[in-house]
Amino acid sequence: MQVEAVSRTHSGAAPQLRRSRVLLVEDNARLAASIREYLENHNLEVFIEGDGMAVAERLERLRPDIVVLDLMLPGKDGLTVCREIRRADRTPILILTAKGEDIDQVLGLEMGADDYVVKPVEPRVLLARIEAILRRARTAPQEPRDAKLNIGRLSVDGARRTAEIDQREVDLTTGDFDILWLLATRQGTVVTRDEILRVVRGIDYDGLDRSIDARICRLRRKLADAGGAETMIKTVRLRGYLFTGEG
Repeated sequence: MQVEAVSRTHSGAAPQLRRSRVLLVEDNARLAASIREYLENHNLEVFIEGDGMAVAERLERLRPDIVVLDLMLPGKDGLTVCREIRRADRTPILILTAKGEDIDQVLGLEMGADDYVVKPVEPRVLLARIEAILRRARTAPQEPRDAKLNIGRLSVDGARRTAEIDQREVDLTTGDFDILWLLATRQGTVVTRDEILRVVRGIDYDGLDRSIDARICRLRRKLADAGGAETMIKTVRLRGYLFTGEG
């Protein structure tokens, strides 16, 4: 979400689009400063917060375009912060953590994170992941912006990036919507993990990445919570996922 800056330069130049804002939640001051320097050298505006208890207030005041969130924080752990952010709004969340175990990655995605990277991470990789999330958040689906899909009791609005089951809204993150849109527009066709991973993370499937399975499980549950059925998305063994629209 980019808005025009209201101020002009002293030369009277036209206003420019502001840089995307990053709220970096990291309690390691040296690491945070290093990340901020790199990201700001690549046209991002970075704000640092080191205390999990203070994130909600900073989020409300700064209205960042993305939150880069460490899991190990003083005051309040990152998973709790992630869950609270997701309850409040749809600000994209990228988890940055030293915890590389599958369970931590899955938990982060379950709490509503859009993506994760594991420390130590190359700055250019972190930047690429941030830019991919920002790009997905501000660009339209591949279909026309006014496209709407009606599949049984499910309605998906491509312009508003929302979905409803019997007029009851499904609680979707940016990544959730992108997956649902991809599957729904390919109803009746098996969509591979590689295709899904390229859409939601901009990378190829390496045969080991568990994040897509976690995202599909979360999406199924959200569809069920909104009155649908988990069988709306079926797993096709060794191939991928099939959207049926049933239930």
